[in-house]
Amino acid sequence: MGSLVPGTIETDRLRFEAIRPETVDVLELYEICSSDPEIDEITEYLTWDPHETPNETLEFVDHVAKRYESDDGAAYLIRPKAGEDGAGEIAGESGFAIDWKKRTMTLGVWLRTRFWGRGYSGERAAAFLEVAFDRLDLELVAVCVDVENDRSHRAIRKYVNAHGGQRDGLVRNWVVIGDDPTDCYRYTVSQSEWRENRSDVVVSIE
Repeated sequence: MGSLVPGTIETDRLRFEAIRPETVDVLELYEICSSDPEIDEITEYLTWDPHETPNETLEFVDHVAKRYESDDGAAYLIRPKAGEDGAGEIAGESGFAIDWKKRTMTLGVWLRTRFWGRGYSGERAAAFLEVAFDRLDLELVAVCVDVENDRSHRAIRKYVNAHGGQRDGLVRNWVVIGDDPTDCYRYTVSQSEWRENRSDVVVSIE
């Protein structure tokens, strides 16, 4: 169980740990997801709201652990490595869902505001692209972003262009933010594009 999806991933500056009951302090994660000083800014364009109880965080952990065990995706805590400001802390969370029939991985990420602007999103994308194409032999990696989320647009365009991908276009009412459906732009990178534009980020997968 869970043999296809990595339990841990490391890059030059980051360590990603699959979220499972045995690997995460639920109360620590709850404190971040409920009362981080900038939690409203963090979740403005996300599909989840700040957690109201520790049980809500526990339900999230159980949900993503089941996805990991079924090899349908995973969620990871992002921790900066030694030498980075905030080394060892939870900087945010990232993950992916896998549609095996479509041979597609879809990415998602959020970071606490003090970790914005460091290029972590692109470094994480390079790692997950390697998982998708080298380890899992998928054909496409996709990411969707709210049309109003300019900060994420800039980060996504940068790493998608660097790996030879493209913006596919606008998809309407694609995700629900709060209670309202919202439009998103969809970006993709194919396996062949990635192989022609592979980054120099060193990735270790366990």
